[in-house]
Amino acid sequence: MRIGFVGLGNMGAPMAANLVRAGHEVAGFDLAGPWVEGVTPAGSAAAAAEGAEVVVTMLPGGAILREVASAVLPSMGRGAILLDCSTVEVAAAREVAAQAAAAGIGCLDAPVSGGTGGAAAGTLTFMVGGDEDAFATCRPLFDAMGARAVHCGAAGNGQAAKICNNMILGVTMLATCEAFALADRLGLSREAMFDVVSTSSGQSWSLTTYCPAPGIGPSSPADDGYRPGFAAELMLKDLRLAQQAAEGAGADTPMGQRAAALYETFVEREGGRGRDFSAVLPWLAERGRG
Repeated sequence: MRIGFVGLGNMGAPMAANLVRAGHEVAGFDLAGPWVEGVTPAGSAAAAAEGAEVVVTMLPGGAILREVASAVLPSMGRGAILLDCSTVEVAAAREVAAQAAAAGIGCLDAPVSGGTGGAAAGTLTFMVGGDEDAFATCRPLFDAMGARAVHCGAAGNGQAAKICNNMILGVTMLATCEAFALADRLGLSREAMFDVVSTSSGQSWSLTTYCPAPGIGPSSPADDGYRPGFAAELMLKDLRLAQQAAEGAGADTPMGQRAAALYETFVEREGGRGRDFSAVLPWLAERGRG
């Protein structure tokens, strides 16, 4: 397929490279101008979209998505598809989908899970909202960039699935880190706690796959000085998106609200920016009960 790709950052660059490796013709644009082997550089987002059957976007927020959509949709032919893999507010995804539909263009919101490692390995999970026919058309692209793609329903539902998933992730990571910090204070070794909890009712992905305690369980960012696989500021962004959606929907999410507040403190006042989201463990362990 002929693909336009806008947003060649830490996630977008390896995703575009995987499309090239799968045999697709990719023209790419990014304001920072990174070069991706096999991707034809375009002078603008609109230029990347010209003649493309699918335009993939991987952008940092809803405002930029709206701006890019306004730039690329006029360059896309009727029947083409805008495939947005950014994580943005549900309202922005639905607004862009309506704008695309008015121009006769398909639109999918398809945020991802798997981080930069999954982007490089081509093992991302896509949570997709939008038209089923557009989803089927983009299946080869999902297969090239990821291991799984789940159609979640109408426009915006991909974003809804992503923020619900990451609200769970944020809450369980905090609970896991709190438990390790408490175990430290009680004289329970981290190894013993892991061995018990990983096979008991407290088991979670945050513990067994992405353990925040270094030297325990499978390799994780904790074993690399908490260099981010998923940065704390990105978790904060997703938790804020979840709270924005909850407020709009009238949903009560007290744990999600508290998780957002704790990550806000960690990122904006306690040096967490640029560290992995699991680095709340040393922060909590050092802080003690205030």
